[in-house]
Amino acid sequence: MENAEHFRRKLRTPEPCLGTCVTFSDPTVTEALATVLDFVWIDAEHNPMSLETIQAHVMATRGTRTTPLVRVAWNDPVLIKPVLDIGAAGIIVPLIRTADDARRAVAACKYPPEGIRGFGPRRPAGYGTFGGPEYCRAANAAIITIVQIEHADAVKNLEEIIGVAGLTSIVIGAQDLAGSMGHMGQPEHPEVQGAIDSVIERARRAGMPVGMALGDRAEAFRPWRAKGVQWFSVAADFLLLQRAAADAAAQIRSFAAG
Repeated sequence: MENAEHFRRKLRTPEPCLGTCVTFSDPTVTEALATVLDFVWIDAEHNPMSLETIQAHVMATRGTRTTPLVRVAWNDPVLIKPVLDIGAAGIIVPLIRTADDARRAVAACKYPPEGIRGFGPRRPAGYGTFGGPEYCRAANAAIITIVQIEHADAVKNLEEIIGVAGLTSIVIGAQDLAGSMGHMGQPEHPEVQGAIDSVIERARRAGMPVGMALGDRAEAFRPWRAKGVQWFSVAADFLLLQRAAADAAAQIRSFAAG
């Protein structure tokens, strides 16, 4: 819960909240990244992540201020419940299209009467140390629920989506949004960029925090920050590794050539 609060606090400050996408199964990746990042986005949508692997990544953030967020494969309480029960501070839900979709995501993250989450925490409850109504209320208040705006329908229904009680933030998925608009593989298309600008403006007007994935282009940070994006997933573990290796190799080869 403390790690979740760090993420929320960061959204209330002028400083950007920065993280990256974790795709490798080895939890030492998260342990290393947790020394420098505000959050890790553990991606179980597009990568081979078992619950045991996710739990190891979540455990690797213990003792740090880094918030472990897990993107599940779909808006399904069967997928969301065990991820929360192993200690994830928050859930990212892909391909939300309507306010009803957002309500289902929020409900899956909260215990009754606010939601439908079944009771069975292990790590989050200190292996039985905590429990009872106070724990459930604290968990409901702490869990971060983020939905992805990555479909043209979500852009159209944005006001209703961001009005859903219990939603913590939205995050823009530019690639899938482009595909839903008929511009697959072209997130820089003017129509897609216009839709993204509209989402940011409308969300900020409503006081809803906005996140975005930057890819490996750190220079893209400044214009999106100026538009009001508050948190950023920068590249991914494999891109950071590849970029660092390429930069180091290029420098050494230039020295050797000289």
